[in-house]
Amino acid sequence: MENQVLTPHVYWAQRHRELYLRVELSDVQNPAISITENVLHFKAQGHGAKGDNVYEFHLEFLDLVKPEEEERLNKLRIESQGSPETLASLKKGYLFMYNLVQFLGFSWIFVNMTVRFLILGKESFYDTFHTVADMMYFCQMLAVVEAINAAIGVTKSPVIPSLFQLLGRNFILFIVFGTMEEMQNKAVVFFVFYIWSTAEILRYPFYMLSCIDMDWKVLTWLRYTMWIPLYPLGCLAEAVSVIQSIPIFNETGRFSFTLPYPVKIKVRFSFFLQIYLIILFLGLYINFRHLYKQRRRRFGQKKKKIH
Repeated sequence: MENQVLTPHVYWAQRHRELYLRVELSDVQNPAISITENVLHFKAQGHGAKGDNVYEFHLEFLDLVKPEEEERLNKLRIESQGSPETLASLKKGYLFMYNLVQFLGFSWIFVNMTVRFLILGKESFYDTFHTVADMMYFCQMLAVVEAINAAIGVTKSPVIPSLFQLLGRNFILFIVFGTMEEMQNKAVVFFVFYIWSTAEILRYPFYMLSCIDMDWKVLTWLRYTMWIPLYPLGCLAEAVSVIQSIPIFNETGRFSFTLPYPVKIKVRFSFFLQIYLIILFLGLYINFRHLYKQRRRRFGQKKKKIH
């Protein structure tokens, strides 16, 4: 008894000059595709409507296929769960949703702070933390994903600048502000949060549009230009917050410890804060240099021709 020939589902679509065929098989192995005169031959091992089997079909065209057209018929796509096209689409969808969530989060912070400042004026400076801290916690914890994406190659961002920004911001948010109630009522919180959110509501929409291959020139210019004033201002605001927190940490003894016998030296947490100030400006240099290179690559340098 001869084995039954299994035929996969084949979908046909065409334009004026192009023909597309989609073969509904997953986990395809050893596909054999050839063209003889006016017939397309297909045979492959894969998982289709009848399970994991060998599937084949022969598709006859109305006219002979010209030799120079055979290469164009390679646009026949084999649908597979692990195909590069599918993975690329999933990657773009994942990155688009991540950037959208971050954009919405930082936009909420920015709008909230702006409206409160317009209504309350300087009074809004002193309760900023209690108003927007929960959303800032969420956005900054989610930002861990960016460093992971850079580390595993999901994005092309360099790991070191991404890690410097992530650790620096989270240190300010969770340690300097989050653990000291005395810092939460200071005006510097407003300036730190406002600068962070301003930078991000420009950055994340740019990444969103990049995921769908769109380029809005105004947004692109803002993305590669506004960091020039915002990053130094953000670094300055973070430095002020650290300096203001040093006497508070000294007074409360929070996170300070004494080395064991025979040293028995008390190490104040303020010592690490002073080291952090050095690292903060080192991080500024690294990020500034990275962003400057990005801007230079994006816009280039227009060289004047000398006649």
